Amino acid sequence: MSVLVLAGSIGAGKSTLAGIMSEELGTKVFYESVDDNEVLPLFYDDPQKYAFLLQIYFLNKRFDSIKTALAHDNNVLDRSIYEDSLLFHLNADLGRANDIEVKVYDDLLANMLEEIDGLKYKKKPDLLVHIKVSFDTMLKRIEKRGRDFEQIKMILHYTTITKN
Repeated sequence: MSVLVLAGSIGAGKSTLAGIMSEELGTKVFYESVDDNEVLPLFYDDPQKYAFLLQIYFLNKRFDSIKTALAHDNNVLDRSIYEDSLLFHLNADLGRANDIEVKVYDDLLANMLEEIDGLKYKKKPDLLVHIKVSFDTMLKRIEKRGRDFEQIKMILHYTTITKN
């Protein structure tokens, strides 16, 4: 069997699909650290201040997950280290990270990817699936999910992104 990675925007359905795939294939699923993430609510309260900290938090969790998933067969990840740079640089483009933070992040990610490349076992997932949904669908799913910290702040956050 294989290591499968899902990618896509918030509210795309990554976690739902990962769970379905995992159950169908009899594999372990690695979910993104959200409910136990103490940095995420801080980010939604002040993205300018916490974007770098949040991305380092996620990068560390994603690095740990991909190393564990690659060490064993038959795993599904609902987000991975391979799309992390896109998310951080989007925040940087919105002015939520300065040049020093971008350099520190890029250097750290490069080191982590080198570490993965040096593993004795599998070095990359077998398949990355990108899930694409409309902006309206994304917003409806975020609202339906009901995480307090995501609601109006998330709508404003993505409205800012789509207007730039």
